[in-house]
Amino acid sequence: MDAVCYHAPRDLDVITVPIPQINDDQVLIQVTCCGICGTDQHLAEGEFIGKFPLIPGHEIVGVISQLGQSVEGFSIGDRCVADNTILCESCFYCRRGQHVLCENFESLGVTMAGGFAGYVAIQSKKVYKIINLTDEEATLVEPAACAIHGLDKLNPAVGIEALIFGAGPTGLILAQLLKLNGASKVVIAANKGIKTRIAQELEAGDVYIELDRDDPSPQWNKLKEDYKHGFDVVIEATGSEKVANDALSFVRRGGSLMIYGVYSNSDLVHWSPARIFQDEIKIIGSFAQTHCFPRAVAYLDSGKIRVKGMVTDVFSIREFDKALEKMKSKTACKVALRP
Repeated sequence: MDAVCYHAPRDLDVITVPIPQINDDQVLIQVTCCGICGTDQHLAEGEFIGKFPLIPGHEIVGVISQLGQSVEGFSIGDRCVADNTILCESCFYCRRGQHVLCENFESLGVTMAGGFAGYVAIQSKKVYKIINLTDEEATLVEPAACAIHGLDKLNPAVGIEALIFGAGPTGLILAQLLKLNGASKVVIAANKGIKTRIAQELEAGDVYIELDRDDPSPQWNKLKEDYKHGFDVVIEATGSEKVANDALSFVRRGGSLMIYGVYSNSDLVHWSPARIFQDEIKIIGSFAQTHCFPRAVAYLDSGKIRVKGMVTDVFSIREFDKALEKMKSKTACKVALRP
């Protein structure tokens, strides 16, 4: 089968590899679509937690083509998504129930072979059936699971006002989750372009602030004028060092700032500890997810969270270079690969 391979940082290629063999507790998924995440770009640069050589791709959608001998509850031909996380269940954090902090955390497409290939082998307990979603839409289940984990960490009170920086797929899903779970107002601030257009089409937020890429200062100033007390919740979902540094200034006294983007390892923030102390601001990090797939499938497959139109571009595995360039061009919302 064809597969994308990261041999080393900035050394990418499409190779031919054998179809994986499955164990008794696994299924073989024939990949029909796999989303490209910003994480995949960081992995290509040698950042994040990747291990090389690597077949990337962790937003896996497909059809079950083979069942292990002990697998129950699935049939060949079932359409499904795969939870990419693999936990040791025995380290200090797993034994405390903090699975996302697993000291031996593994992930399909990040530390082991993933979905930018024709087939993936995975334990059946990590597989979930889908019914109503298209293959492209189902690539948003994994980002939705991560967003659900973020909302669990945030634990917002009913009636809060929220500001989200970034209108990528995760930002749009977080906005909808906040609206579904009691926020009285959700403001989305993002660069003007295709992502803010899709945000409005999906009615992901209540208010949309379109930022000028070259000089967003007029929009920042108006945002501060219109919301002089700031927001109960601010979510930084761009992965931009500058936005992360500025985000604290929009947090209301007693509010929370959630750092949600994936950043370069060299990025740093400079915040006033005096303000965090005096205004009792809570800083929250949210990384990946564990055990959130059932809720993500329920939200998306039911249509409660709308993702139609988020995937704007689809490429073949052999066109992976073009897919990465499309992401970098800022003219796509979500890019996916098909074998």
